[in-house]
Amino acid sequence: MTRFTKDDRPPERPRFLAYPTIGYSPETSFEFGIASSLLFHAKNDYKQNRMSEVTAFGFITLRSQYGLWLENAIYTHRDRWLLLGKMRFQRFPLFYYGIGPDAPEADPVVVDGNYVLLRQRVLRQVKGNWFAGLQADMQRLSKVDFGGEQPSRPLPEGSGGSTNIGAGLSLVYDSRPNMLNTRAGWFGELAWLHYSEPLGSDYAFEVFSGELRRYHQINPKTVLAMQVSGSAVLGNAPFNMLSLMGNEMMMRGYYTGRFRDRHYYAAQAEYRWLPFPFSKRVGGAVFMSAGAVSPSLDMLSTRNVRLAGGAGLRYLIFPKKDIFVRLDAGFTREGVSFYIFTGEAF
Repeated sequence: MTRFTKDDRPPERPRFLAYPTIGYSPETSFEFGIASSLLFHAKNDYKQNRMSEVTAFGFITLRSQYGLWLENAIYTHRDRWLLLGKMRFQRFPLFYYGIGPDAPEADPVVVDGNYVLLRQRVLRQVKGNWFAGLQADMQRLSKVDFGGEQPSRPLPEGSGGSTNIGAGLSLVYDSRPNMLNTRAGWFGELAWLHYSEPLGSDYAFEVFSGELRRYHQINPKTVLAMQVSGSAVLGNAPFNMLSLMGNEMMMRGYYTGRFRDRHYYAAQAEYRWLPFPFSKRVGGAVFMSAGAVSPSLDMLSTRNVRLAGGAGLRYLIFPKKDIFVRLDAGFTREGVSFYIFTGEAF
């Protein structure tokens, strides 16, 4: 492991990290992959410029899923521009439970297909930690097998696959000194995407989303992290473009897309020991979240709020970069799920 993670370069020089990964979640079973990160400062000036990150991740799972993910968060000189983007190419069989807050847990449909995501935001610094600009998004679901000849759920809109292309605006506030493991600061975002046939989209709809994170460092080794987020889909959107509840980041314990609908709102808090006072590398966390989906804002009900919580261990794999590997157990009224990933959930 040392030869993958060793980092003894001066702070102003770019750093490249590469290491094998192993993960587990309800969506994948065990996952094996290779992750890499290029960390650098514009013009090699770490005193004036924030750290930028370009990451790549390739994986294969025991459920015949595989893919390649690329993500970028690049700050130009003196933070004048911020480029935020992601690309995903994957074959990823998933469970489909239906649409709405009352989607039953039993007998989900297994949906197979190829998935491509291309998203990029180009943001100009407005003032200080504020950035605003344009964004574009393309998502394609193809070669879809929706549960065989007799699926256990009615076929939703877009069950045969679709290509959806959108463009819009984004406003970001970011005061985090370290995106890899934030101990103090704020992150917030408001975004709007418009999908339409003139842009090449198979469906016409709008997506509004927002997020706010707060990180409070109680002392050098403990952090209270909080997050609220929401999204609203308006128009004729296919099932794979609806708002999804559950994943390894928010509402841990629920399968990704266990609940999906046009509206989704959630909040979570996590208390982190990074690391424990009695250890140099081992830490832990406890977390709690609540969320709900609904077909419209006026139908959002406390009756449909789902709770999730849990605890986990942390291991400081890169001391110089303050990066931890996390093992989390998320509990819901439907059971428990386990997650192993590099980096914090949010």
